Amino acid sequence: MLLDTRAMRHLSAEDWKVLQAAEQGSKNHEVVPTPLIERLSRLKGGASGVHKSISTLAKAGLLARMKEMKYDGYRLTYGGLDYLALHTHSQKRQVYSVGTRVGVGKESDIMIVADETGTQKILKIHRLGRISFRTVKTNRDYLKKNQACGSWMYLSRLAAMKEFAFMQALRDEGFPVPEPIAHSRHTIVMSLIDASPLRQISAVPDPAGLYADLIGLILRLAKHGLIHGDFNEFNILILEERAEPTGTTIKGKGKEGDENALDQEEGAITLTPIVIDFPQMVSMEHPNAEMYFDRDVQCIKRFFERRFHFLSTTPGPFFKDAKKLMGKDGAKRLDATATASGFTKKMAKDLEAAIRDQAALLESSPIDSEDEDDEDENEEEEGEVGDEGAVPGSEEPEVLHIKGNDFLPEAEEGMAKLAVNEGT
Repeated sequence: MLLDTRAMRHLSAEDWKVLQAAEQGSKNHEVVPTPLIERLSRLKGGASGVHKSISTLAKAGLLARMKEMKYDGYRLTYGGLDYLALHTHSQKRQVYSVGTRVGVGKESDIMIVADETGTQKILKIHRLGRISFRTVKTNRDYLKKNQACGSWMYLSRLAAMKEFAFMQALRDEGFPVPEPIAHSRHTIVMSLIDASPLRQISAVPDPAGLYADLIGLILRLAKHGLIHGDFNEFNILILEERAEPTGTTIKGKGKEGDENALDQEEGAITLTPIVIDFPQMVSMEHPNAEMYFDRDVQCIKRFFERRFHFLSTTPGPFFKDAKKLMGKDGAKRLDATATASGFTKKMAKDLEAAIRDQAALLESSPIDSEDEDDEDENEEEEGEVGDEGAVPGSEEPEVLHIKGNDFLPEAEEGMAKLAVNEGT
């Protein structure tokens, strides 16, 4: 769905209280009864003030009334949850303005944001329920399974919670991942890295070196007890850095296989893989660990053969060998990191089941792009959602050959300031 922040500047302190009340009521009700919203919001204006705020929020698409319900009530929409998360980030001075969407997938949206100093960051919005009602309602088994593990809001929160915990742990151990900055509900604020997605790169100077770096990252994760679970060209960024010219040939010294330094008399070019997207990460002790490990390895092998016509002559790596690396040389086991942060085993099972079931459903019933924003097609909603800005292109890097538009915009044009009432 599209994120339109224009209505934020018009919301009053009372409106935010009502929206928060709807969120609180959503813990036990998919459609929150209006009397419950009145009790939870505790507005001085009473029922009339609550109904006024509900009308404002419904017009902005933050609350929605379901058709053919036996009682009067409203459902918190993804837009409403987005606003609550942005409100929290804004109050903590992490997000001041919102720019364009630079990435979209079946389970998340990626936005450019900036703080009060103008420093650009990335806002990742998890949308684990991004399946149109038109598709889901034809699969009753999917609905029954997910009633047991909670709503789309619960699952999206779990995905963000797990990803933030693993990103922090990996960053602390020196892995090449974005810096996690803040976490609220189903969103994560992280550092912006001026890098290109591997899927957009058509050629690199040294495919063998880059391949070795990526396989090295898979093994390094295994050493810490982890498997990425979705290690492919969509979740790997390539950062290009050029050293100062020295007039002599410089040999690269990548740490643990993470970097690919090229010999250049004008200054060494270093290609550093940056790993992103961690909600599906699993332990090396997982019952299906070998399948996930082999899949990650094969994804890299197939991509390099298809895109760069590179085929490694070295077999493997194999799971049985990688498992022997766990904890070696004092490597800290990170597979219990999420549990230590409050992410319980039940949460892990719920999230894993939701990701697996959604992937299977999407494979059997692909969703057209027109259906992506059909979340509320069976609801009465007032108001419209604004158009989204396009991602500006940029010049191609000197070394990497990029397919299509570059990943990141170069300027702050189109950044919309968040005007948030400070009274809540």
